[in-house]
Amino acid sequence: MSAPVGSGSAGGAAAASGSTVGAAGAALAARDAARPRPAPAPALVALAFAAVYLAWGSTYLAIRVAVVSVPTPILAGARFTIAGAGMLLALRLRGRAIAPSGRELRALAVVGALLLVGGNGCVVWAERTVTSGLTALIVATVPLWMAGLAALPPARERMPARGVIGLVLGFAGVAVLVGPDLAGGGPLAGEAAVLVAALSWSCGSLYARRATASVDPLVATGWEMLFGGGLFVLIALAAGSATDLHATPTSVVALAYLIVFGSWIGFTAYVWLLAHVPAAKAATYAYVNPVIALLLGWWILGERVSLAVAIGSAIIVLAVVLVTTARVRPHAATPACAPEA
Repeated sequence: MSAPVGSGSAGGAAAASGSTVGAAGAALAARDAARPRPAPAPALVALAFAAVYLAWGSTYLAIRVAVVSVPTPILAGARFTIAGAGMLLALRLRGRAIAPSGRELRALAVVGALLLVGGNGCVVWAERTVTSGLTALIVATVPLWMAGLAALPPARERMPARGVIGLVLGFAGVAVLVGPDLAGGGPLAGEAAVLVAALSWSCGSLYARRATASVDPLVATGWEMLFGGGLFVLIALAAGSATDLHATPTSVVALAYLIVFGSWIGFTAYVWLLAHVPAAKAATYAYVNPVIALLLGWWILGERVSLAVAIGSAIIVLAVVLVTTARVRPHAATPACAPEA
């Protein structure tokens, strides 16, 4: 049975903003698709889309503001520990079971490490030198990484020509973005870190498809954030990051914004959309968020939008549209993968 790539890869892009959707969003969409639901009010749908677009599109701006005075492991550790614990507490108060098996918890710890420590951590570190808009544009390649990795064993998803063209265009767009810095000695280390982040998110999201499929998506997200936040705290302690902490009222507000809007409101709105609109429509944030991040960085932080950034962003957005709307077919000889821990 064919399925849009976006139904699985879009979740990885959400993790890029730090919401750790991973494969959880796709699993929830598949589960709820079979349940007949009354049509939601158009105003509620519009409000949910606005929340997803603005909450996740603005997280890059908030990270750029906070990282000026808060070290990476402390910023990310505080954000995800509070967000994960808060989400699990809210679920428990609503009567949901929040205690997965030991095997599932180990898998969730791996996913949290890949999505948050390897993914979000690299982004936060990179934004010390890379503009928020450029970071968001490179992060937008997550669906491209996921589609390419899914074509390898064991999944071996067969990508049509439309998707292949999208992959080629996407990475050409990245080359356009970083080309001027290659020639002029720009923040190449930071840009490389964002690419590593995109790869780490993609690997984590693909692993989550098999290893955490049996866990309630909301519960999985809470545990992934809690595990990721805990790892960041350990890194902060080992690195002695507290000596570099110079928190300001602005950075504290940015951290609170990341927790409330990026990790709680944005994710809740996205889950609601997956339950009430087609997954392909919910996944449109993958095209919109980089543009919002670029505009906010230009408007609020005065980040320059060069010709290379304008051309590269257009190419990447087009590539993501092509890849996430392509329909792939699983390899006929590939058996279903059992969850691993």
